[in-house]
Amino acid sequence: MTAPAETAAEATKDGGFVHLHTHTEYSMLDGAAKLDELFAEANRLGMDSLAITDHGYLFGAFDFWNKARQAGVKPIIGLEAYLTPGEQHRTDKSKTRWGEPHQRGDDVSGGGAYTHMTLLSEDNTGMHNLFKMGSIASLDSVYAKWPRIDRELLSQYSKGLIATTGCPSGEVQTRLRLGQYREALQAASDFRDIFGKDNFYCEIMHHGLDIERRVMTDLRRLAKELDLPFVATNDLHYTHEHDSKAHEALLAIQSGSKLNEPTYDQGGSRFAFSGTEYYLKSPRQMRELFKELPEACDNTLVIAERCEVSFDTDANYMPLFPTPDGEDETSWLIKEVAAGLDYRYPDGVPDHVRKQADYELDVIISMGFPGYFLVVADFINWAKDHGIRVGPGRGSGAGSMVAYALRITDLDPLKHGLIFERFLNPDRVSMPDFDVDFDDRRRSEVIDYVTRKYGDERVTMIVTYGTIKTKQALKDSARVMDQPFSMGESLTKALPPAVMAKDIPLKDIEDPEAKRYAEAGDFRQLIDTDPVAKEVFETAKGLEGLKRQWGVHAAGVIMSSHPVIDVIPIMRRLQDGQVITQFDYPTAEGLGLIKMDFLGLRNLTIISDAIENVKANRDVDLDLETLDVDDRASYDLLARGDTLGVFQLDGGPMRSLLKMMRPDNFEDISATIALYRPGPMGANSHTNYALRKNGLQDITPIHPELEEPLKDILDTTYGLIVYQEQVMAIAQKVAGYSLGQADILRRAMGKKKKAELDKQYEAFHGGMIERGYSEAAVKALWDILLPFSDYAFNKAHSAAYGLVSYWTAYLKAHYPAEYMAALLTSVGDDKDKLAMYLNECRHMGITVLPPDVNESHQNFTPVGDDIRFGMGAVRNVGSNVVRGMVQGREEKGAYTSFGDFLAKVPLVVCNKRTIESMIKAGAFDSLGYARRALLAVHEEAVDATVQQKRKEDHGEFTFDIFALGGGSDEEEEKSDSVAVPDLPEWPKKDKLTYEREMLGLYVSDHPLQGLDGVLGQFADTQITRVLDDDGPADGSSVTIAGLITTLERRIAKSSGNAYARCEIEDLGGSMDVMFFGQVYAPIAMMLAEDLVVAVKGRVQRRDDGSVVLSAQELTIPELKDADGGPVTITIPAFRATEALMGQLADTLRTHDGSTEVRLHLAGRRSTEVYQLGPQFRVSPNPALFGDLKVLLGSHCLG
Repeated sequence: MTAPAETAAEATKDGGFVHLHTHTEYSMLDGAAKLDELFAEANRLGMDSLAITDHGYLFGAFDFWNKARQAGVKPIIGLEAYLTPGEQHRTDKSKTRWGEPHQRGDDVSGGGAYTHMTLLSEDNTGMHNLFKMGSIASLDSVYAKWPRIDRELLSQYSKGLIATTGCPSGEVQTRLRLGQYREALQAASDFRDIFGKDNFYCEIMHHGLDIERRVMTDLRRLAKELDLPFVATNDLHYTHEHDSKAHEALLAIQSGSKLNEPTYDQGGSRFAFSGTEYYLKSPRQMRELFKELPEACDNTLVIAERCEVSFDTDANYMPLFPTPDGEDETSWLIKEVAAGLDYRYPDGVPDHVRKQADYELDVIISMGFPGYFLVVADFINWAKDHGIRVGPGRGSGAGSMVAYALRITDLDPLKHGLIFERFLNPDRVSMPDFDVDFDDRRRSEVIDYVTRKYGDERVTMIVTYGTIKTKQALKDSARVMDQPFSMGESLTKALPPAVMAKDIPLKDIEDPEAKRYAEAGDFRQLIDTDPVAKEVFETAKGLEGLKRQWGVHAAGVIMSSHPVIDVIPIMRRLQDGQVITQFDYPTAEGLGLIKMDFLGLRNLTIISDAIENVKANRDVDLDLETLDVDDRASYDLLARGDTLGVFQLDGGPMRSLLKMMRPDNFEDISATIALYRPGPMGANSHTNYALRKNGLQDITPIHPELEEPLKDILDTTYGLIVYQEQVMAIAQKVAGYSLGQADILRRAMGKKKKAELDKQYEAFHGGMIERGYSEAAVKALWDILLPFSDYAFNKAHSAAYGLVSYWTAYLKAHYPAEYMAALLTSVGDDKDKLAMYLNECRHMGITVLPPDVNESHQNFTPVGDDIRFGMGAVRNVGSNVVRGMVQGREEKGAYTSFGDFLAKVPLVVCNKRTIESMIKAGAFDSLGYARRALLAVHEEAVDATVQQKRKEDHGEFTFDIFALGGGSDEEEEKSDSVAVPDLPEWPKKDKLTYEREMLGLYVSDHPLQGLDGVLGQFADTQITRVLDDDGPADGSSVTIAGLITTLERRIAKSSGNAYARCEIEDLGGSMDVMFFGQVYAPIAMMLAEDLVVAVKGRVQRRDDGSVVLSAQELTIPELKDADGGPVTITIPAFRATEALMGQLADTLRTHDGSTEVRLHLAGRRSTEVYQLGPQFRVSPNPALFGDLKVLLGSHCLG
């Protein structure tokens, strides 16, 4: 008996079957077989081998291999490949048709795009060839969403692979269906030649489909003619037969269909599988199906016996740093650290610092990581040298002195009590992981640099997999079942609140043993009383946890010493050509690939812009890296809670905490960031810290015996455990742990595994008793440490990010206009945030001036102590227009008139719609025209200008349209060229409305300006607070007050009831308010645009992140001074010039009314009060207050 025959006999003696055609959850929106369930079922059925053959991609290869081995199942790594039809090259995207027009349904799949082939890896060579083929197919030319392999790739990478003729969409069966036997025979013969006689099988399936039966006779004839062995498969797409319903819903999600639409089989257009046969059938079922060809089942066992693959989980592909001649990575790291220490400590390196650096170097070298540190330092210092702002550190890496010396981080770890072992633990070998923040706009430049330096074949982005989570499953399920949007909303609203941003899994809702079962009573009641909701829920359970789509890791970049394609499969994203791994990061790391996190931090962009603004506006060069953290004005700003716009400290509750805490040193900033999280706040640690700091609560030791030993560790945090580093330092001090062992203790406490905790307690207890502590002291300390370790924070992270917070506070305190201009630029496309920060500018006494053709740039810019609106924020004004406008005034001088502007700017600026927008936004105000007057002539002027400029471009130098009136000076002629009529300005209301339309908000003034007190009397919550992520909870009742800026009246389709949606804006922001049914009817006729109202209602936080108020009551406030008294105007006496008094008189006459006006002239020693005559009585309204503040400054009232 030959060797193959012996193998076959051994494999088939007990019958049995191996599934070799399996689509797992990694065949996204097509496969619904979850790996854990798949292997559990394989074990139940006694199947000891299983293959993975997902469509086109190899996302699941490692996960499948890993989980199969854990489950005791032999993994076979394969792929159901997309092949180009016939001899077509993979880069040729023409459609292929082999049949006649009436055979369209039987022709090449994907409308003529591809056929299928099943490929299985016999050994590691085959598996890596499969990886390469799958990768190259994607890298070279994805056709729509299909990475297609052609005969060229098959021939090049066939070694170590077993192939089959494939499913009914394979080339052989497609040809047979079309009646093209000779062509089918030729194709099968070609494939047999490519893979070798023993490596090519004739694949047969039996799902009871006509498409399978029609070719069976010809398939058997072909196999006989070419001597091809048969192999039986089942086109597995889900684990159990009952999963077919969830799979059908998954396909409907993929195609955007509804389950009540007819399928292809029913004459419709919805894609669905015919029947429910696509599950993990037992060996007995498969043998029964193929009883006429038992050898087809036997061959599944033969193939399984032949296949043996493995992944190297001990590999290390640490990127290699190019060192100077005569140096290796180790010697060069030692020299770079020595030079770095001299840079950091110019007055001499202290002994304790050198000792720490030497210790760290020993650990880094022994672990084999010198290259890693050199690579990270290289790209960070390249960024700094090229003016790209880099964060001071992030995560535990800030605890390393070596990192500080190499300028990877900017925080002295010893000075701040940070611990190296929290980052790299000699007692627990794990990969180092520096997360690095860059200026958000320039992050891509750093990635481009490492790609150029280390080679694009060694640098790739990382894939992520999006799974269908609880709420998404319910909403998807409701949508495919053609239920109204409200069904999904009502189900998601009935869920218990998310814990740490995680919703309860659907399966736990009905499992009394589940941890959160008791919280889901409302949800269970809903599905028990509503049969449709129950059906939606049941479908959702099948969808939950499935992979929905792949994306790209926001920050992670793989850097490898070897070409990545030689290690794992990769692919190219169609939209931008970006190369991405097909394995996610945990998998890539497990295979020895190193990830670097290149994060974009918007606040670094703000800091960069602010520093540029300071240089441009004040000619001051700021260097934040050398800034001390002891500036009094910065801490005063924090203590006042004036932290809107300060990194990490700008939320409402955070500002309240800062007022209570009154920070006065850097340690307080770090502690605030660490304490402002659910865990510590749940234990009231944030309040206790604030009270203890300010002497309002006694500092009690954990145990009298521990007061002295723990003094150095806990003094800075007033006896409270705030940081993970403190947990480690305590274990070292009182129980004799090394810092490496203490890190393992910290991790064990966090994970709460009893066996590991018992082991740790024994060591901890023994260490303390040995050092003379009592049982009571041991127990008291352990009982405090255990819960605190759950939410103690990584100090390296809070201190490093605290430094960014300090920098932003420093800039806001000392350079308010420059900082706020940078902040406004950063939120330019977020109307709500823009309004909030503009309001903050008003509170700070900074005037935000409208855009101006002579002063504005693309972004917001400081002008002295004020801020000029960015021209790029004006609707219909693109960046190319702004560039042209700036270029015109820089090259040809400031614009002196409207005609002069049109003459000097390039043609791209001369667009009627663009100029109209600029006029309405106030961009020409400084030239002395009324906006209304310019709007009357701009179209004619632009038409004439465009005509003239085009002629000049063609070399036709005709009479200058700007010189038609004759005159001596050319510039003067141009200035007076456009005759602007002397029209009065629009009424204030219209002017502001146009301004808001062009800029998205009110800038030069606000209709509510001066009404803060009135609004405050009626509202209990500002709109910005309602919109905050940590604002009032869903369903809570609040009252807001503001101006109705838009109003839409509608009729509900389902009920026919009238309702209204309006946008209400206060001085800080705007939000949608809905008026329904009984609330709407009585006040329908009162609602109007530009009406100031107070609305009480319920907050609705929707799953898409939007926040809406459902109105319950409406009040229309009486708009007059709260006490009905006179309007009081205060002016510094030295400003009371004749010209200013004349302007004030004009302003007061414009707002004629019955309220008395009093004028306070404030001198150095006294204030003179004048009661103005009856001719100056006014109507106290927002328009008056706005005009007065524009004329006299924001603090003139009162």
